Amino acid sequence: MSGDSRLEGLVLKAGPLGESDRLLTLLSASDGLVRLAVPGARKPKSSLAAAVPLAVLHLQVGSGRGLRRVRQLEVRRNFAALAQRLETLAAAQGLAELSLQLVPEGAAVPGVLDDLLLQLARLDLVVQERSEGVEALALAVQGSVHLLALGGYALPLAHCARSGARLEPPLGDWSWRCSLIPAEGLVLGAVAGAQLVLNASELALLQRLPRPALPRKRDGSLMGPLPVWLRLLQLVEIWSREHLARSPRAWRLVREALVPRGPAAASSGSGNRWSP
Repeated sequence: MSGDSRLEGLVLKAGPLGESDRLLTLLSASDGLVRLAVPGARKPKSSLAAAVPLAVLHLQVGSGRGLRRVRQLEVRRNFAALAQRLETLAAAQGLAELSLQLVPEGAAVPGVLDDLLLQLARLDLVVQERSEGVEALALAVQGSVHLLALGGYALPLAHCARSGARLEPPLGDWSWRCSLIPAEGLVLGAVAGAQLVLNASELALLQRLPRPALPRKRDGSLMGPLPVWLRLLQLVEIWSREHLARSPRAWRLVREALVPRGPAAASSGSGNRWSP
């Protein structure tokens, strides 16, 4: 139709609108977050019923003021398989929630969509290859580190927030500590009032996460045990609450999927003796 436009992106959120319509929040590389109405999408036989969360859609969108309406859609990719496992679905939902907080409506944030799609594809492989659940947790943590950096809230991993000294964790020195002070960053030593204290191996693992790939050993297995990845997830949660006012609710589901009997496995990892 004359005046219509084309739009492509990932559906981060969907909800009911009126009796049978659906309200989408789409993450687009060109326009940031875009809210769209999908007429009749909640009807069982609707041609627009595929407008669901975690689907990559190519859309024909009507023009005009106010809430624009989707005319036609084509599914480019669907990450529905992530729902086969709670930890992969929750990890994907958490990254989607974080993206909603970081990207403004109508303004693109370069790199966010590409990185989010990369992490979703890796979570899809976790399902396909029946990998251990800790892989999904690690992708959730690494994806959060990437998205926070792209959104302007990068974790300061290189220098002490107070002294300016380089953070160079001495692997094998089990007495070494650094502290997370959310309003400042990471501080050398075990500091009073810290919300989280890391040992040398934990910080060394965290410092690898801005890289493209997950940190792995020579045999291809993931670096770091489950309790350490849970602590790094906790660190990401604390940082998000401080700088974005809240943390994704889905991180609780990730934790419950991996530690169903309680928080014992997520207890303080400062005494965990492992090395990257």
